[in-house]
Order: sequence, then structure tokens, then C-alpha cells
Amino acid sequence: MRVKRPQSNQPIPKNAKCVFRGILFEVWQWQQKMFDGSVKTFEKLKRPDTVVVVPITKNGKIIIIKEKQPRKKPILTLPGGRIDNDEHPLKAAQRELLEETGYKAKKWQIFEAFQPVSKIDWAIYIFIARGCEQVQDPTPDEGEKISIKILDFDKFIDMVVRNKIRADSLHLHFLQAKTDKKYMNKIRKNILGL
Repeated sequence: MRVKRPQSNQPIPKNAKCVFRGILFEVWQWQQKMFDGSVKTFEKLKRPDTVVVVPITKNGKIIIIKEKQPRKKPILTLPGGRIDNDEHPLKAAQRELLEETGYKAKKWQIFEAFQPVSKIDWAIYIFIARGCEQVQDPTPDEGEKISIKILDFDKFIDMVVRNKIRADSLHLHFLQAKTDKKYMNKIRKNILGL
């Protein structure tokens, strides 16, 4: 599957220098000539790209996870996480789904890829994973406790719209779908493959 990385609306210029490299973020700076001839320092963050997976079981149910991390309250969310260095987004999505749920999917489709914040070089890839079957127990990271929940499509949409499931990247799509029957049918077809 070919997946193109979305470009930022404000890309980091070639003359930028990395001035800080942390565990998750890098800070890039460059000199920018202003309209009055003065020069100012501009900067932008960079972080690893991430994947989000909407897993669909053979009978059309949505798999979500209840995740707890140290120092955080448990949240309902979709499987996903960081893309490792030089890892293809689809491979990262497959890895995250297997690690966090123990499921594998028969069919994969890209739903959307975008950069959500202009001041951060960071792409999010949303994948639809259909025909999911459990092949092993989940193997979460040492900083995660995960349990699996299965929802029907309408309950999933409703919970995302009401912010009961952390799925920021899907929220606006689902909110629009709740007010536009034609768009709801498109979303249902796109996600469930009907």
C-alpha cells in the first residue's frame, strides 16, 4: 500500500538547524528576513509521526482500548502510537494493533493522513483495519495497561462525538456525520466497507 506523507503548511526550511533534541521533540530554528529588512529567529518543533487504527471485527464491530499509563487516568482510545525510525506507516499500524490488542487484520485501508498543527512537523495516519481476528494476547509497553472493548458502529460514533473516546483526529468527521445523513452514509461505508 502506498501512503504519502502529508506536507506541513509551514515546512522547516533547508537552512534550519536543530538546536535541541529531546526524547520526543526536536526544536529547529532559522533566521528569517522580515519585510522591513530586519532578521528574526523562527522555530518549529518536530516529532515522530504517529498512526491511529480503527479496527473492525469480522462482524462489523469496532475494537477500542481502555488504556492506563503511569500518572494518568484511564482513557478509552483507539490503538496507535509512534512510527519507529524508517518504519512504513502501514507496518507501524499493524505492529501497534497487534501489540495493543492481539488482533491482526485481513484488509487495510488508509482513511486519512494529515499534519494537525502548523508549528509541529508531525503527520498522523489513520488506518481502517477490517476483518480483525485475535491471534495472541496483547503485549503492551511496560508503561501501559490495556483492556479491550468492542462497540457497535453507532455507539462508537456517539462516544467519539461526546468525547468519551479519545479520537481527536476523527471527532470532526463524526460530528459532521451526525448532522449530515449523506456524510454519515459515506463514513459508514468508508469505515465498515459496506
